[in-house]
Amino acid sequence: MEIVLYEPEIPANTGNIGRTAVATGSGLHLIEPLGFLLNDRMIKRAGMDYWEKIDLHRYIEYKEFEKQHSGDDIWYVTTKAPRAYTEVTYSLGDYLMFGPESRGIPEGILKDHMDHCIRIPMAPGERSLNLSNAVSIVLYEALRQTGFMGLEIKGHLTT
Repeated sequence: MEIVLYEPEIPANTGNIGRTAVATGSGLHLIEPLGFLLNDRMIKRAGMDYWEKIDLHRYIEYKEFEKQHSGDDIWYVTTKAPRAYTEVTYSLGDYLMFGPESRGIPEGILKDHMDHCIRIPMAPGERSLNLSNAVSIVLYEALRQTGFMGLEIKGHLTT
């Protein structure tokens, strides 16, 4: 699976997500501008011991990401989606995109891809979950659906 962070703002979240990416064998795609420097102390504290192991991809802007991945399946995680993340079928190599902590993925992007927008169910009136928690929830469902390929379960590597 591939994790995409659109303009992430909080370095600790990105560091935690980087650690999750390494633990799951997922790529991490960062769409700029970032709300921090990649050498920020908070990233180091949250996951820098894993940072050099991350399959990291950076994009100057969303259009660059979109151009490079025009044929790929991208799931846009948003509180504005009509379907739950458990109601779709994931495939190996899918991309899971999450927006910045303060505002989410822009409406224009969501409108262009409404058929691939998904949400995490929450109590009425709640704004959102922490970004690193949201990534883990959706990522592990996608990994479960694809058989946890390449991950260890009960001491055995899945294939």
